[in-house]
Amino acid sequence: MSLRLDQTVPFGRSLREYELMFSLSEADRRQRILDSAAGPSSFNAELTAADGDVRSIDPLYQFTGAEIQRQFFSTLDHVIEQVRATPQNWVWGYHRDPEDLRRNRIAAMETFVADYSEGRRTGRYICGALPNLPFEADRFDLALSSHFLFLYSDHFDAAFHLAAIRALLQVAREVRIFPLLALRAERSQHVDPVCEELRREGHHLSIDRVEYELQRGGNEMLRVQRA
Repeated sequence: MSLRLDQTVPFGRSLREYELMFSLSEADRRQRILDSAAGPSSFNAELTAADGDVRSIDPLYQFTGAEIQRQFFSTLDHVIEQVRATPQNWVWGYHRDPEDLRRNRIAAMETFVADYSEGRRTGRYICGALPNLPFEADRFDLALSSHFLFLYSDHFDAAFHLAAIRALLQVAREVRIFPLLALRAERSQHVDPVCEELRREGHHLSIDRVEYELQRGGNEMLRVQRA
């Protein structure tokens, strides 16, 4: 894959953040879960430790844990300074302030790195990228996509988003995507046309308010249930 590590900002989220971002119930946690474009989240490590069944896929996994961690620390301070410089764009709740956000991102990275080598060996961390998923149909009950689809709407067009969601629906009965904002902190221009096409194909969609908001206005999740 052509991903360049020096062009990435490898930030990950915790299990608790996933529970809030995706409204995950206890029953959801017991399902077969795919975490797509997962990055260095600690979700896999934490849920696996709680006897969950989760696979994470990301092109980032072509690199070693040490390489991912070095890139994380090389970008961390710059990102936090950008957050401090744009106070109007952020809501402090789960994360109390920029320094607390920094601590939480470090904690997620450390948990991910501690689990990564073993998880890669056992097939829980898989190198790959949407829309080309190396899984058989119906391998999962639930597919999650955090901070990739819709967030990078200026880099990936509506056709890519449709192809990615269709690929996820091939391997999972339900797909949840968070947030629906693009990087400019506005609703992605692809949300409406993508939802319109998915509904036309017969899938069942809802946009649900969730109990997590870091980007101001970023407290909605798209839920797609396969036709």
